[in-house]
Amino acid sequence: MAVAVPPGRAAGSGWAWRPVARDALLARAFHSCTELRGRFYLVGGLLAGGAREPSSDTVVFDPARGQAVRLGARGSPPRSHHDAAPVDGRWLCVVGGWDGSRRLATVTALDTERGVWEAWTGTPGDCPPAGLSSHTCTRISDRELQVAGREGGIHTQRRYGSIYTLRLDPSARTYCYKQEGCHTASRSGHCAALLQTPGPHPGHQLLLFGGCNLAEPEVAGHWSHGKIKSFLSPQGGTTCCSSFDGTACKACEQWAGVPEGAPWTTASLMFCGRALCCAVWWRNSDQS
Repeated sequence: MAVAVPPGRAAGSGWAWRPVARDALLARAFHSCTELRGRFYLVGGLLAGGAREPSSDTVVFDPARGQAVRLGARGSPPRSHHDAAPVDGRWLCVVGGWDGSRRLATVTALDTERGVWEAWTGTPGDCPPAGLSSHTCTRISDRELQVAGREGGIHTQRRYGSIYTLRLDPSARTYCYKQEGCHTASRSGHCAALLQTPGPHPGHQLLLFGGCNLAEPEVAGHWSHGKIKSFLSPQGGTTCCSSFDGTACKACEQWAGVPEGAPWTTASLMFCGRALCCAVWWRNSDQS
């Protein structure tokens, strides 16, 4: 367990971590971890320090049961330094990454209903980047991703990075990249977040954090009010129990030692080594 008072928070507030799963199948790096239908899909990655060949296995973690199993789906691709996103509540789309010999910009999708991996094809108007690794794919609609990050190899990096919109069509098993007009600092290994802007008619903006020597986050896209719709499931996206709705469940609160009646209790899940942990934050009711 670890408890800390975040800088700038009122005294008495803190984070608490509790492991909710420990399994050697979760031990990996440079993989993707994506929630789909209440389960986490871990795809590929490097399974040991110093490893160069990416893994081709897929592990499914069920947080309701606390169980991780290796998925025996046909056609699982070797990948590391990629990203993945759920589409239409059925497909897990793996975008780009390293296959052991080159960087890719292709899309490979797991049909979770049939348990089969499929290689999707680019449309005739597709303008893909020159291979992606350590990039991010942020959902801006059910079938659109905003792709940002390393394009090409280290020796071909430009002084700026391009932004792409990736449109996915599950019915046709196709994808299409469109390069946007804006550019960002060249970066890799960063994080991206789609945040709502303040005001009476809030829009959204995509922020990029880290991955280069910039100290501040960088805005990689703007959308006006109403352009981006909510696409979270009714139960929320990330769960440690079947009733998770963005608020810490009672079990998590008890594990973390949250005071009775503490307001604004929130929870999220994170991987720490080979353990999946639930982080709970609360604020004491007597603090402003």
